[in-house]
Amino acid sequence: MQRTLSIVIPAYNEGPTIHNILNRVKAVELIGGIQKEVIIVNDCSKDNTEEAILNYKAANPELPISYYKHEVNQGKGAALHTGISKATGDYVIIQDADLEYDPQEYNLLLKPVLDGFADVVYGSRFMGGNPHRILFFWHSLGNAMLTFMSNMFTNLNLTDMETCYKLFKRETIQSIKLKEKRFGFEPEVTAKIARVPKVRIYEVGISYYGRTYEEGKKIGWKDGFRAIYCILKYNLFK
Repeated sequence: MQRTLSIVIPAYNEGPTIHNILNRVKAVELIGGIQKEVIIVNDCSKDNTEEAILNYKAANPELPISYYKHEVNQGKGAALHTGISKATGDYVIIQDADLEYDPQEYNLLLKPVLDGFADVVYGSRFMGGNPHRILFFWHSLGNAMLTFMSNMFTNLNLTDMETCYKLFKRETIQSIKLKEKRFGFEPEVTAKIARVPKVRIYEVGISYYGRTYEEGKKIGWKDGFRAIYCILKYNLFK
C-alpha cells in the first residue's frame, strides 16, 4: 500500500526565494517508496509569493502541490492549522519556506515511524553531529530555557522543543485542537501531544542553516515571552 508524506509549508513574503525550498523538496527521494504531498499556505503575503508559487506549480506538475491562502494575515500558527487540516497523507511534517532546514533529512525523521517505534518525531538542532550555523548566543540560550521549561511541565526530555521539524502521524496531529495563531504553535503542540494517551515521541539530530535578521529571520524576543505564556497556559490550564 502506497504511503504519503504531507509537507506543510507556511509562507509569508517568501516570493523571491520560495522556489529554492520547493526545488529541495522536489529533489528528496523518500525511503520506503513514500510519495510527497506539498501543502503551501500563503498567509496574506504582501509581495509576489502567490505568483511565485503558482508559476512553480505550473512549471513542475510532477510535484503535487496544493495551494491555499489567507485573505488576512493571521500568523504562522494559523497557516499551519490550515495546512494540517488539509493534509491527506499518512504522515505530516512542518517545513519552513526559508532554507534553515534541509528536506534531505526528512528520512531521518521518517525512519523511527516506519520502523514501528514512533508516532511523533522531533528534529533536534542541538544533538548529533550534523552541521549547525553559529549565530546568536542569546537566541540559543532562549531556546534552551523554553525547552527546559516545557519539559518540566510535559515530563519529556526533549532537547529542542522550538524546532521547526516535527513529524506526526496524520491521525495524531489532526486529532488535536490547536489555537495559537502565531509563534505559540511550538509550545502548544508539544503540550498537547504529550497528553495523547500512549503517544511515542522520538527525537533525532538534524542540521541547521540559520538565517540572520538581515537575511529574513522573523522571530524575535516578543515571541519568546509569548512562548513562556503558552507553556504555562497549555500545561497548567488544560
